Order: sequence, then structure tokens, then C-alpha cells
Amino acid sequence: MTDTSLNKRWLFWVGMVVSLLVFLFLIRSILLPFVLGIFTAYFLDPAADKIEKLGLSRGLSTVVITLLFFIAVGFGSVLVVPVIASQLSDLILAIPGYIVEFEQRYSAELEKIPGGLPLVDMEGIKSAATNISGVMFKLVGDFLTGVLQSGMAVVNLLSMILITPIVAFYLLRDWDKVMQRLDTYLPRRHAQTIREQLAIIDDTLAGFVRGQINVCLILGTFYAVGLSLAGLKFGILIGLATGMLVIFPYVGLMVGMGTGLGVAFFQFDTTEPMLMVLGVFVFGQMMEGYFFTPKLVGEKVGLHPVWIIFGMLAGATLFGFVGILLAVPATAIIGVLIRFALQQYLQSQYYQESTPSQKG
Repeated sequence: MTDTSLNKRWLFWVGMVVSLLVFLFLIRSILLPFVLGIFTAYFLDPAADKIEKLGLSRGLSTVVITLLFFIAVGFGSVLVVPVIASQLSDLILAIPGYIVEFEQRYSAELEKIPGGLPLVDMEGIKSAATNISGVMFKLVGDFLTGVLQSGMAVVNLLSMILITPIVAFYLLRDWDKVMQRLDTYLPRRHAQTIREQLAIIDDTLAGFVRGQINVCLILGTFYAVGLSLAGLKFGILIGLATGMLVIFPYVGLMVGMGTGLGVAFFQFDTTEPMLMVLGVFVFGQMMEGYFFTPKLVGEKVGLHPVWIIFGMLAGATLFGFVGILLAVPATAIIGVLIRFALQQYLQSQYYQESTPSQKG
């Protein structure tokens, strides 16, 4: 193969990728329901396969699993979202009181701090904290007003409710056919290599997307129930948030445990309830580290937390909320391709070629 021919091929594929990215950027405002539909179909495909093995047709299996999934999502949203909104509002309102109580409890200790903490500063802190609720409520009100006034936002909301289930249903029903059709479009010369890399990408996504979502849901439910049974205020909010942040190892636990113990410190007068709250987090972390993550996510994921955070920030910058959803699969795909490229480089003459001094 000549260098000219190789350069033309590289230019072709680079041009295809750049064109795809530009196209996605231009239509980013309407991508949300389709991205959610694709993710839903990918997430539910193993369940649909298992139901199909029981003797049901693919179409009927798709109907059953899709209905169950969206009924569960709708039912959960109706039950959980109002509770989360209420607890978030109460937590914001409680912050000024916590600051005042902290000052009252430890005013003597604060005065002993080298350099001191002037009273005017504490008053400023309390005043700022008192205004937090008003500022937050104003921001929420402005956001809702903007949503109602934005035609595209209303279209996105309606399309997410109406189009996402339709996209998920048809993709889930025809998932195997779509994969087979895409396979016929692969360059014949490199088809086997591409299939191998796509299998690795699928293992990575299956381990991380499906596995990590399950871990987040299980731990979020466990923390919410456990903290609520321990009598902690805002237990559902803190528990669900901690579970969802498990995607960032240790960061989610530190934020959730710090918030939970902070609330417990002001809520309880004895140490036993605080130890119960601590026990919920410790037990949850042990279950996540020794059971849930190894069983549901596995060791083949290979996605470093820093790489995930970078991908999410980059995706949010380019595509907003849709970019956050696309960040994990995009970083997984890029990571697999980078490892493949490094493997090819280490086996190439550019890496193994001897230097002039070595030849002599």
C-alpha cells in the first residue's frame, strides 16, 4: 500500500468522524429523546433476551419489558421526585439554623482560634446563609419560567415523554437485526479486527453502563432506606444522592457521608443515632466494594474515574445534558481505541526499529 493511498484512507475516516461530530453538534437540541431511547434499549436488551428464551417472541418480549420499565420509571418518579424536592427545600431552609446552632455550641472554642473569628464575620455568614433559600428558590423559579417560555424546552420535554418510549421500543425489538445490518457495512478487510474491538467496547459498556447503573440504584435505595430507618432528616435525599454519586469512587461516599453525619450532628443529642448513620455508610461501602461492584460491574471496565470526570465535563461543555449522557460511552469507546492504537504502535516498526547505534 502506497503512502498516498494510506493518507487518503486516513483523511476519509478523519473526515467522517469530524462530519459526524459537527452534525451531532448542530442537532444537539433535539438529541435528548433519541439518546435516552438508545440507552434504554441497550440497557434492556439482556432482559429482553432472557424473556425471549422463555418462549415469547421478540416483539412480545419487547412489549413486556418496555411496559414494565416505563411503568416502574413513572411510578418511581411520582413517588420519589416530590419527596426529593420537599427534602431539598427543607435542607436549604435548615442551613442557616445549623450555622447558628454551630456558633452557639462552639462560640467559646471559636474565640480561642488563633487570630479569632470576628463576630461580624459570623453575622455575615449567618446573613448569607439565611439568604440562600431565597436565592435558590428564585433560581428555581427563574428556571421554571424560562422552561415554560422556551418553546424548544417544551418540545424537548414532550418529546422526551412521547418519543423516548417509541425509540426504545423499536430499537429494542430490532436490536439484533440492527447489529447484523451494521456488521454488513464494515470494511471487509478489517471487519474481524473491528468486531473484536466492538466486542471489547460492548464488554466495557455492559460492565460500566448496565452494571454501574444497577449499583447506583441498589446503593441509592439502600442508603435512602437505611438513613430513613435511622431517623435521619433528609435521609431519602442524602441516600439517593450518595448512591447516584457512586459512579465517582470515594467522592460520592465522602460527600454523602459528610452530609449525612453533618445533619446527624445537629439533629441528634446522643452518639448512638450518629453511629447508626455511620454504620449505614460503612456497611453500604463494604457491600459496594466486596459484592456489588465485582459482581455487577466486573474488572474489565478499565475506565479511570479521572477519565470519566473529564469526559463528563467535556460532554457538558459541548452538548449540555445530552453530552453528560454521551460522556461515559464516548470515553469508553475512546479508551478502547487508544489502547488498541498503543498496542498496534508497540508492535509496529516505528517502536521496534533499532537506532543507528544499536545497528552498529
